[in-house]
Amino acid sequence: MTEILLDAIIDSVKILPFLFVTYLIMEYIEHKMSEKSKITIKKAGKWGPLLGSTVGIIPQCGFSASATNLYSARVISLGTLMAVYLSTSDEMIPVFISEKVPILTLAKILAIKFVIGIIFGFIIDFILRIKNKEKQEEKIEEICEHEHCHCEENGIFKSAIKHTINILIYIFVITLIINLIVEWVGEDNIASFVGNHAILGPAISSLIGLIPNCAASVIITNLYIQNIISGASLIAGLLTGAGVGIIILFRTNKNIKENITIVGLLYVIGVLSGIVLQVIGIV
Repeated sequence: MTEILLDAIIDSVKILPFLFVTYLIMEYIEHKMSEKSKITIKKAGKWGPLLGSTVGIIPQCGFSASATNLYSARVISLGTLMAVYLSTSDEMIPVFISEKVPILTLAKILAIKFVIGIIFGFIIDFILRIKNKEKQEEKIEEICEHEHCHCEENGIFKSAIKHTINILIYIFVITLIINLIVEWVGEDNIASFVGNHAILGPAISSLIGLIPNCAASVIITNLYIQNIISGASLIAGLLTGAGVGIIILFRTNKNIKENITIVGLLYVIGVLSGIVLQVIGIV
């Protein structure tokens, strides 16, 4: 037990400087580009899913929350919202960088999520246009923004420190839990049960990804880094990982049935994408 605890502490502390530098860069991007991104996506029109997926992969904290508010106000389409959700990677980027995962691996995963976001975003909008169910009447006056980064209030340096500490705690706790499970069950048994299973792996990862918290992407990413789940399962979980966007959706969009449908659709896309990627062996 002592050795497992010590390993978790060492693994967490050694990535501290990488986490801080990464979050400092992300906060700068967020501070400089957040409003521009929202303005751009508002004006996107039928090209919303393309711009939504593009903006989603840019490392900005909380853009899924902004996109959710825009959807609740019917400023953007459901396809655009889904494109943002699917392409958003939350904490995967800083964890990958801090763990020195090859940049080509990171780029490949982001590219796959980007493409999936575009494809399903356009498909959803196309279906809704055919069924004439997409209501574009704006309701901006009913929506209150629920941003969670507060870069303007705290400054990018303090915000980067806050994010770093929060995620470092997550990483320590999750690493400790994973190490305990691996020690108890056995890495080979876990990997054979979940990691390479074409259906079970993506299904479980996508379910974890729905947790409306940055811990979800930290869990999934750490499982991948420790070779417990496959790349396909990683992507499946990251596709459903919309961060706090889902919480904001239920808070700002009054149609509960629609919200449940959106979450269900997100889960199905994540699982199906993971299964396809696992079968064809792209990742």
